[in-house]
Amino acid sequence: MRRGIVGIITIVSALAGILWLGGLAMAIQDQFFAAKAPPAGTAKYPKEEKTDNRGIYIVALGDSLTRGTGDESGKGYVGYMVDQLRQKTAKPIRVTNLAIKGQRSAGLLQQLGQAEIERQLKLADIIVMTIGGNDLFQGGEALKLAPKQIEQAKASYLRNLDRIFQTIRRINKDAVVFYIGLYNPFSDLGDAKQTSAIVRQWNFASAETAARYSNIIAVPTFDLFALHVNDYLYSDHFHPNKEGYKRIGERVASLITFTEGDEK
Repeated sequence: MRRGIVGIITIVSALAGILWLGGLAMAIQDQFFAAKAPPAGTAKYPKEEKTDNRGIYIVALGDSLTRGTGDESGKGYVGYMVDQLRQKTAKPIRVTNLAIKGQRSAGLLQQLGQAEIERQLKLADIIVMTIGGNDLFQGGEALKLAPKQIEQAKASYLRNLDRIFQTIRRINKDAVVFYIGLYNPFSDLGDAKQTSAIVRQWNFASAETAARYSNIIAVPTFDLFALHVNDYLYSDHFHPNKEGYKRIGERVASLITFTEGDEK
């Protein structure tokens, strides 16, 4: 009986010894080969940075057009643009949509001052944006404004747009920015000649502002809605419908090219 007990004790002692030696070996390995974590409250872990293998990161800014208001599918031009881009590249594409419905240029300028918005823009490879439609049309009120009031609104908008481009370029000097121009949702009304002339003037001035900055591209959309505008508008007679957004998305995607290593 005593021999049996002694034998069991011996076996248990041997196993304990093996486990202790194993633990010691792991501790030594951790000490000499593992990466050391920074002491609590002192060093910081590295933040996410751009790398060549992380894919393509797109940040979308602006108003309800960039949010896709009026598209029953919810994709908007950003979604259709990405569909087209995925046919051009094998790299993964990520999108963050920061647009706000009803936003005007002053609101976007203010939004760019937020720390999280700045962080997202720093990481962007491509930036797409719509702004200015609410500054001009003001929920349809522009149709009732005097020419002097419209000119004052345009001057204020262009000052804001210039500061928006300045801010984006300060935050991220490398990303290509696609500024999407205005179309005339009222081109089927009696005063279409007047409203179309105003929209063209705003588009021209916006394109001239964009041209002062490197890699900021003004993308025209006026022609996409010039004929049969109602075929491409949502029921609110202001925002594009699915087909309208498809046209915009395809137009933007056609301007985006990838390097040879990024292509399919």
